[in-house]
Amino acid sequence: MTSTRSPVGAHVPVAGGLATGGLKYAAEIGAETVQVFVANPRGWALPEGRPAEDEKLREHAGMPVYVHAPYLVNFGSPSAETLARSVATVRHCLVRGRAIGARGVVVHTGSAVTQTYDEAMAQIHEHVLPLLEEIPDDGPDLLLEPMAGQGRMLCAKVQDLGPFFERLEHHPRLGVCFDTCHAFAAGHDLAAPGGVAATMDALVATVGEGRLGLVHANDSKDACGSARDRHENIGAGLIGERPFADLFRHPAVAGVPFVIETPGRAPGPHGKDIATLKNLRP
Repeated sequence: MTSTRSPVGAHVPVAGGLATGGLKYAAEIGAETVQVFVANPRGWALPEGRPAEDEKLREHAGMPVYVHAPYLVNFGSPSAETLARSVATVRHCLVRGRAIGARGVVVHTGSAVTQTYDEAMAQIHEHVLPLLEEIPDDGPDLLLEPMAGQGRMLCAKVQDLGPFFERLEHHPRLGVCFDTCHAFAAGHDLAAPGGVAATMDALVATVGEGRLGLVHANDSKDACGSARDRHENIGAGLIGERPFADLFRHPAVAGVPFVIETPGRAPGPHGKDIATLKNLRP
């Protein structure tokens, strides 16, 4: 991006079509960027797109678009079926992302479930690296989203991204989606004085500059270190408003879009959350 001003938007519903439904909702809440699902987030079906909707979304001036992969994707799973479906699903998201002009596809970093950490991470190298190699020049980046630390998650704190980047050979199409609620739940105290700066400095030290592709801006219902992924509206949770202002001002976040995944629907809570973030933005 040429601008250092971060666009603010939301994950939007797409009933009626990716563009027809998604852009209408975006307009209602004042979104400057959107994130969408291109498949059922809780299923394995891989639907074809509607070319007219794809083109309309792709050509919508100035609206950065992101795709979130379905929640079932887990490259650390010991199940051969889950692993194969995860590969197919992320490949589908990357192809559909290119069709709609998406800048990135967000993928959860997954869980080892019953495997050892090393076994799960070996699968990351074997199955995710080829997907990165398939991305064409005009395709979206693959953005890894660390989790809240529950269960046997492979990545929660930003430092946990280091082994992912090593096993994926620091591929140029690999990036990060930073979720504020997940980071807080994992133990990064964003609400403490200097907490945001320390966390973002650690992220850059771990993966390098220019790897942050998207921020999921969510407050948290639960305390720092809770390992509980429960989003709250901006300023209504235990992170509070000030850390989001700090986040906007960190050099690593310059120009990076912010997307809310907070409770509620338009024109109420989501519109208010976006307005709050815009007010906190320099």
